[in-house]
Amino acid sequence: MANITFKNNPVTLKGNEVKVGDSAPDFTVLANDLSPVTLADSKGTVRLISVVPSIDTGVCDAQTRRFNEEASKLGNVQVLTISVDLPFAQKRWCAANGLENVKTLSDHRDLSFGEAYGVAIQELRLLARAVFVVDGNDKVVYVEYVSEATNHPDYEAALEAAKSAQ
Repeated sequence: MANITFKNNPVTLKGNEVKVGDSAPDFTVLANDLSPVTLADSKGTVRLISVVPSIDTGVCDAQTRRFNEEASKLGNVQVLTISVDLPFAQKRWCAANGLENVKTLSDHRDLSFGEAYGVAIQELRLLARAVFVVDGNDKVVYVEYVSEATNHPDYEAALEAAKSAQ
């Protein structure tokens, strides 16, 4: 498993670490209207999955905004932001900030995504910061587990992987 810290304190990740070349694990999360969303719902498109601990914090806000800005330039790529924030909070945050190019999804109900991708922080019931790119055939083509949860991901590498996967 990836070694992750949260505010420089080691944390335990639950689930299975995902690697480039793996078949992307399926998951069930909730959309802002509480409807279930799975990986299969977006099959055939490239997915850039941006994972954040909580959308209401500075780095998570910046990460979501950056991928929102880039999403319109990516072509046939869906940008999914997943956190354990409640769907209502995600919807309110997106509306207040005018974000329309990313789809926010909540893993609050059962940590299905967090455990499938090895980003569920056992001690905090949050998700570790990470970025995954999954191609249209559900193969993982890019993985970054950010070693310190309060740091930014490598935006350029993730965006390049999403462009190359098209």
